[in-house]
Order: sequence, then structure tokens, then C-alpha cells
Amino acid sequence: MAGRGDKSVLIGDVARRSGVSARMLRHYEALGLVRPADRTGAGYREYSSDDIRRIFHIESLRSLGLSLREVGRALDDPGFAPGALVEDLARQTRERIAAETELLTRLRRIGAAEPAGWEEVLQVVALLQGLGSESAGRRQRAALSAVDEAPLPVEALVEAALSESDPNVAGALRWALAQLGDGGLVLLAEGLGAPDQEVRERAVRSIAEIATAAATAVLHDALTNQDIVVRRNAALALGARGGAEAVPTLIDMIVEEANDADAADALSALASDPVLADRIAAALVDRLSAEPAARQRLTQALADIPGSTASGALEELAHDADRAVALTATYIRQLRATGGGAR
Repeated sequence: MAGRGDKSVLIGDVARRSGVSARMLRHYEALGLVRPADRTGAGYREYSSDDIRRIFHIESLRSLGLSLREVGRALDDPGFAPGALVEDLARQTRERIAAETELLTRLRRIGAAEPAGWEEVLQVVALLQGLGSESAGRRQRAALSAVDEAPLPVEALVEAALSESDPNVAGALRWALAQLGDGGLVLLAEGLGAPDQEVRERAVRSIAEIATAAATAVLHDALTNQDIVVRRNAALALGARGGAEAVPTLIDMIVEEANDADAADALSALASDPVLADRIAAALVDRLSAEPAARQRLTQALADIPGSTASGALEELAHDADRAVALTATYIRQLRATGGGAR
């Protein structure tokens, strides 16, 4: 190979060394990406070491997603700045990965539903599209119809419930999950540890609507959750189910004026058990050292707690130094005396 000062090789050898087919090497030459200058006496192309090195450079840049035109520009333009092009390639790659991940998730959910035929596949696809719609009305209709569809993609319903911000759609999704019993409970329980506070709240509210022993056990564990909103929602649900372990949290809610009316209702429901009634009344009395507004709420909470402990506390509070508390206790005692409240 005249003028090159190195050993040249033929196109077949280059193809074997580089892994690039002879046909592609000819294509590179036609585009001007590689220009072997010499030929043998028989007219065959001869490639120098520099030519082979350039071929490897071309393949390396192609592996990053560059088009052949971009490869040629990158190799031949001394002023070429790769930063913007690399960033654009990264953006395109992220978009492609997101699209492929979404497709993979959809396929996995369809597979998990174990459809028996294409008709069921189409039903699942329609449901997934409905749950992912930008229209709140369509999402709500999809949630309400989910329990009538077979098979049902539980994971998709849970994900929708944990991400839904529209209150009507969220209610429909919680209802749909409740119809499944414990079907989505494990995934919802995982949501209690999510980094997003709103997701944790949606998870506990969904669990609260599942009327099973397993859901009750999850709510019991949620009483020690680091998120106070999760603890409060769990306590309200447990109170309605007769869970005495919720009493301390419910009383805290009254003191802190956090959904205190619902907390008082839950305590009243628990106090229907005579064994619990005096314990609840005593626990309310123990917190009467709180600030004035909280003392009045605690006094009001005693209204629907039956038993002698609550009655005795109200008698003392009727003479309390805080006039508002005294008037509240006096009024409650009158109601109880006439049968208008718990005794």
C-alpha cells in the first residue's frame, strides 16, 4: 500500500476483524465515512491501520445512537461540539425507556390478570386505558365497572387509587378495591411506607374500607406508623371496628382538634361496650389538664360515653372554674338526665 507506511488488509479481513459486514463497509465508503485510497493490482480495496481505526470509531459512535450522518460530522468537523448532541441522545433514550417501561408494565398486568382469550385481553386493555385517562369522568367509570370485568388487574387498581387526586374518582377506586377483599391489601400496605405523604394517606383510607380481619391487622400496625395522618386514619377505622387500641390516638385527635368530631364519634361507638366505657371516660378525664379549648372538646366528648365514670366527671366539671367548660358539662348532664345523651 504505497504511501501509507503500514501493512494493509483487504475488505474481507477487515470485516472479520471489526465485525462489520463487507456490505456495510461498502456502504460506509459510498457515504464517504471510510475512504480506502489504495487497491491491489486486481482492483480490491486495501485498508490501512488508520482506516480500520476509523471503522471502530464509527461503530463506537453508532452504539451511542448517532445516525451515520451525525457520525460523519463528529469525525470530520474539527469544531464539532458533542455536548448538545449527547444530551439530545440522552433525552431520546429516556423517552424511549419510559415508553418501553410503560408497555412492559401494561403487558405484565395483562399477563397477571390471566385472560382466557382475546376478548378478556381487550377488556383488560380497555380498563387500563380508562384508568389512565386524563378525563376524571372516564377514570371514575372505569373504576366503577372494574369489578364487573373479568379478569381484573389488581395492581393497576391499587396504583390508580394511590395516585388519584380527584375525590370522586378516589372514592370509586376505594370502593372497587373494597369489593376485592384482601386482593389488593398487600400492595396497599406497601403504600403506607411510601415517601409521598399523600400516597400514604390514600393507602390507609383504602385499607380502612376493606372489611376483613387482615385489613384490621394492617390498620392495627398502622397505629405506630411514623406518619401522624396514617395513625389518625387507622384509629378512626379501628374505632368503628371495636378496636380499643385506637383509644389513645382518638383522644389525642380530640385534644389536638384534628378531625375531633369523628374521633368523638369513634369513642362513642367503642363505649357501647360497658367494659370500655369507663376506661374511655377515665382516659378523657386524664387529659383535662390540657389548654382551655381542648378541655371543652374533651368535656363534649364525655357526652356520649355511658357509665358512672363519665357521669361523675361531668358532675365535677359542672362546677369547673372555666365557665365555658362548666356550662358545657351542665348542659350535657341535663341532656343525660332527660334521656338525650348517654348515661
